[in-house]
Amino acid sequence: MSTYGTDGETDQDGGSEHESFPARLSLAAFGKVVDIGLDGRGPQHSAEQLVAEARAEHPDTKAAIDAVVRHHFKLAAAGGFITGVGGLITLPVALPANVVSFYVLAARMVGSVAALRGYDITTEATRTALVLTLIGADADAVLRKAGVVGGGTMSTIAVNRLPRAAALVINKGLGFRLATGLGARGLGRLGRAVPLAGGVIGAGLDLYLMKKLADAVRSEFPQR
Repeated sequence: MSTYGTDGETDQDGGSEHESFPARLSLAAFGKVVDIGLDGRGPQHSAEQLVAEARAEHPDTKAAIDAVVRHHFKLAAAGGFITGVGGLITLPVALPANVVSFYVLAARMVGSVAALRGYDITTEATRTALVLTLIGADADAVLRKAGVVGGGTMSTIAVNRLPRAAALVINKGLGFRLATGLGARGLGRLGRAVPLAGGVIGAGLDLYLMKKLADAVRSEFPQR
């Protein structure tokens, strides 16, 4: 299913909600990445499949979540190492691939944790909340602009239908943040330019970022 609509609309005050082309393209591309992470593609298992496997092995919800998170930590570290181990020669190809694969894994992890906590990750509202979790600190600015404030924000978004105007502002804000932020996150991985040592740096960085996202989704999506 498609996660996010990026079509421009006019809000109730008559203001144009058309986003810049880079913002719309970024949001659409990121939505596809999140969809692959949540729904699976080819050998990539879906979040629901992963949840079913985790529950079968760990009937206790906390133990199942811990297992899912540990699994993604290992995959993130391995992906970061492979990206950096070739150094500057392979970086132009490896870096974009790593950014995409990292967010596919991250989307599946946060989606799996949310599902294990009782949220329906097939709904557009929950997927919007998951993307807000993935963009981290930038989410606060996006939500403030949309007039969404208060405790338990992500879980509230996930289980309630947002007003159309707020949803449009959030989608517009997501597009802008992604258009300006993903490139910066890629540049933050340029320490991988040194062969071999770059693999260690890459593994450590991706593991650190995945841990931050694991902490965020555990905090933002309490047990229903």
